[in-house]
Amino acid sequence: MRKEKIEKVEKKETKTKAVQSEKPALKEGESIFIIDNTEYRTTLSAKYLKRKPYIIKNPKMLLAFMPGNIEEICVKKNDLVKMGEKLLVLEAMKMKNEILSPFDGKIKQVLVNKNDKVVKSQLLIELQ
Repeated sequence: MRKEKIEKVEKKETKTKAVQSEKPALKEGESIFIIDNTEYRTTLSAKYLKRKPYIIKNPKMLLAFMPGNIEEICVKKNDLVKMGEKLLVLEAMKMKNEILSPFDGKIKQVLVNKNDKVVKSQLLIELQ
């Protein structure tokens, strides 16, 4: 009787090993990642799948960081500017914000005029 029981146990173990080696297919929105040789499965939410992709900002394009009015423009096209030099003044929420040059360069384009209303992330000045 003992031999029969041992054989049955061995058969059960081989069956479980076969089940563990089979990996179910990935479903939509499901992803696999491995940490310390351990495989993890996760599902990604619909909100995550519909997110905007990250875009690296171009330092040569100066954008409005908040909506406001252009109070003063201190540069023109083809002007040479040094790092820290004032380019324009953006008034937002009754505060006058000076937009400074992030590096030495040349003004490629000034895309706004005095007293223009600008929205967040609008291109103001392009540098070369």
